[in-house]
Amino acid sequence: MLNSKLRNICIIAHVDHGKTTLVDYLLREAGTFSAHEQVDERVMDSMDLERERGITIRAKNAAIQYGENRINIVDTPGHSDFGGEVERILSMVDGSVLLVDAAEGPLPQTRFVLQKSLAQGHKVILVVNKVDRPECEGGHRIKEVVNHAFDLFIDLGASEDQADFPILYACARQGWCTSNFEDIPHLISGEKKGSLKPLFDAILEVIPPPKIKDAGGFQMMVTNLGWSDYVGRLAIGRIMSGSIKAGQWICRKGDKGISEKFKVTKLFSFKGLEQKETELLQAGDVAVIAGHDTFEIGDTLADEAVQPLPRITVDPPNIAMVFSVNTSPFSGKDGEAVQSRKLRERLLREVRLNVALRFEETDLPDQFRVLGRGELQFAVLIEQMRREGLEFLVGKPIVLTQIENGQKKEPLERLTLDLPQTYTGDVSKMFQERKGILVTFEPSGSGRARLEFEVPTRGLLGMRSRFLTATRGEGIFTSRIIGWTAWKGEMLHRTSGAIIADSTGMATEYALMNLEDRGVMFIRPGTEVYEGMVIGEFNKENDLNVNPTKEKKLTNVRAANAEILVRLKGIREMSLERCIEWLEDDEWIEVTPKNIRMRKKVLATNMRSVVRRRGDDE
Repeated sequence: MLNSKLRNICIIAHVDHGKTTLVDYLLREAGTFSAHEQVDERVMDSMDLERERGITIRAKNAAIQYGENRINIVDTPGHSDFGGEVERILSMVDGSVLLVDAAEGPLPQTRFVLQKSLAQGHKVILVVNKVDRPECEGGHRIKEVVNHAFDLFIDLGASEDQADFPILYACARQGWCTSNFEDIPHLISGEKKGSLKPLFDAILEVIPPPKIKDAGGFQMMVTNLGWSDYVGRLAIGRIMSGSIKAGQWICRKGDKGISEKFKVTKLFSFKGLEQKETELLQAGDVAVIAGHDTFEIGDTLADEAVQPLPRITVDPPNIAMVFSVNTSPFSGKDGEAVQSRKLRERLLREVRLNVALRFEETDLPDQFRVLGRGELQFAVLIEQMRREGLEFLVGKPIVLTQIENGQKKEPLERLTLDLPQTYTGDVSKMFQERKGILVTFEPSGSGRARLEFEVPTRGLLGMRSRFLTATRGEGIFTSRIIGWTAWKGEMLHRTSGAIIADSTGMATEYALMNLEDRGVMFIRPGTEVYEGMVIGEFNKENDLNVNPTKEKKLTNVRAANAEILVRLKGIREMSLERCIEWLEDDEWIEVTPKNIRMRKKVLATNMRSVVRRRGDDE
């Protein structure tokens, strides 16, 4: 049985290929917003972090009424670090729109999500976006990108039906698309007026209506969670079979055989970006249900006699980070220095919302281990907690390993780099030093090249910033996990040591100026420091303890050049991501609402060695 007036789709795209902009214009063209409404750009990016970083982090829902048809759209993350969001959301939809940049073509995160979509049997519509880019003039590059996309489908094992996909050419920021290649220059110049009608028509024609299971009653998988100040926790998911009314009694069938009966207090459906209260929802639609305080992702909501659905499974994590209570001397100055109980509760709440994260206790009562997908995923979690006013410590990311047939193995990633050809030599050497193997080298036109390496995950930690520096900010760095490989041996994470404060007080310009030749400073004059705090990067391999609070002694003799002002040559601003990349095993990042500092785990100068251990944790 099919609900012929309904379509459930997701949009697959690499970071910054125009996915959220396209959704904006789909909503506008369908008349979702009234003429008098003030609408922000990238309306689907509702989190502050999403707007600041220009990426999608959390999957979100929207619904469009197009004529008599209703199209439910799920905006999914394009970065593999948020793969847990992708995998559970794909279970809600019946087809996908694949959006690729007309100049860059399909990139690794596109591949990651598309592979998951094809594995679920989805039909896919290819939309080649940004056809107005200068690199695409003449259309040759656009045709190359379409061929790359077709090769990607075949490489991922697409069926004959899936590989016969419709192709649309679009400029999302101008709100038009076309299926006719010859129309592109006329639409770019403005000779012809365009719209997104061809995409709406393709969705209705190619994407099948949702199939409805015959489960003998109501059945829904919880794939997302929400919160309302009025009705509490909300369960979001697609109704697989049956129908549901407000006031109806159903069961929450959770993990380990849990079955709890509850009454549906409120029922909502999506209209545009908003949730609208309704009395009845049918199979195939996306429902929002209130009435229980302990909904969890992966639960089945169903009539008592209906069997639960298999729980959502995601790829296992490959990196772990330790979160600890803040034990620094400045603890509690900037925010709330949380105790272990509150830190534990906050991390457990995050794990319940994000199926790609896992939580583990450690041997110490004030330290907890969180397992996840990548440095970016952890950076986002840390930044969210910081903005909530919390203070805490985090350790260096540790790559997870496994033992197979007595052999130690570590995760292996396929790294794709797009960069100017002039930098390929230096970049290749950089990744080969990190146990990387060059797999392909492909000139991509306009003086650029695309390189693919197979590198252990360990070898990628801390490399994003180094790569951007080596390519003068012109390179694109993306990776995805492809499997496990034999342990590659020791790998030095950082070749330089740390400059560490050996006293507490206010950093002076006089002291920092005298330390300039020793390395690069992370702090400015006037910064409060404490013993054991990392204030810079030493230009030698070992650590260096210094006094950054030293003041110039006053004398009654006036030197001829005494009034000449001295200024520090340069200070490296350390963002959260840079700190995570730079960190070593014996160091913490101290995270507060106002500051991000690095410190040694052992603060006392006379209790730690300045000699750094080679190699890394296993």
